[in-house]
Amino acid sequence: MKTCSECGGKLIGREDKKFCSDGCRNTYNNKINKDSNNYMRNVNNLLRRNYRILNELNANGETTASRVELVSKGFDFKLCTGTRKTKKGKILYYLYDYAYQTQPGDDLTLVRTGN
Repeated sequence: MKTCSECGGKLIGREDKKFCSDGCRNTYNNKINKDSNNYMRNVNNLLRRNYRILNELNANGETTASRVELVSKGFDFKLCTGTRKTKKGKILYYLYDYAYQTQPGDDLTLVRTGN
């Protein structure tokens, strides 16, 4: 007899079934996917804040903003989700589907790369 991966209850139905209910499936997946420690939780919160700031400032898909403006809103330039060097040698700093690129002076070009 197969049992539920979360509560150990008896499974009825499909042969490949792993959980007895949607509640058990959700509980199991929430346990697995939760941030495992404070450091990860803090970094993820900072990434979310950075993302919200870029989203707020870049409503049209491409704009310019100053470094001071981003910092005043709490943006942390030490955190990004990726980087890419352009053909012209500039570096794009990604935050999920947003990217920013430094310009001469204090300005940054903000772009939305996805939907």
